[in-house]
Amino acid sequence: MLKIIIIILIGAIAAFGFLFLQRNPRLPIPLVTLRRDLQVDEWLRNPHAHPDWAVKDGQQCSGAPFLIPSSGFIGYLWDDSFHAGHRHQGIDIFGSLPSGQTPVIAAYAGYLSRLKDWKASLIIRVPRDPLEPTRQIWLYYTHLADASGYISYILPEFPPATREVKIEAGQLLGYQGNYSGYPNKPVGIHLHFSIIKDDEKGLYLNELNIENTIDPSPYFALPLDAYKNNATLPVCNPP
Repeated sequence: MLKIIIIILIGAIAAFGFLFLQRNPRLPIPLVTLRRDLQVDEWLRNPHAHPDWAVKDGQQCSGAPFLIPSSGFIGYLWDDSFHAGHRHQGIDIFGSLPSGQTPVIAAYAGYLSRLKDWKASLIIRVPRDPLEPTRQIWLYYTHLADASGYISYILPEFPPATREVKIEAGQLLGYQGNYSGYPNKPVGIHLHFSIIKDDEKGLYLNELNIENTIDPSPYFALPLDAYKNNATLPVCNPP
């Protein structure tokens, strides 16, 4: 009987905590990130219960130069801190389908490359940033492979060592996967997308450093900066 009471209490506390985190818009950043953790968990368990959380691939929000690159819930934002000492360099879009089934498209036109050892990643060079045309930017996509890393979900048109293939906005690139970079240590089925600065010599900077990336909010016309977006779900308004 005591064990049953403890289980009920734990469940009640968890439910109260989830509701509190969902409804309180003025939480400190660690609790905001915890709220997003709970939202991501809720989405993964039952995405069809939350259609209002989802964005759709190919959507162009009002005033945005970029298309939404994949369908699903934008669970983690730019500059989220969900690992100790780590600041998230992009956005994570969690689909509602099994690995290898949720399409990933080009958010903007450019030139696609894939290094010879990239199992799950692509990068697209955009010669003229649509918001700052004097600079070049790079669009990075990753997790496009199965958990083992042996099955790539990148289209066969873009094999390893692909260089500078012209890509149009909305063109299919591959499908969401869950390859973490380490075989059989799945990261969860989603697309990680980031905007990387140019090194001013024609190459991209190291994406692992958030200072080398750009807040994607104005490119999608969505609230995607974790420190500014404490409560609002990033849902697209049509043009």
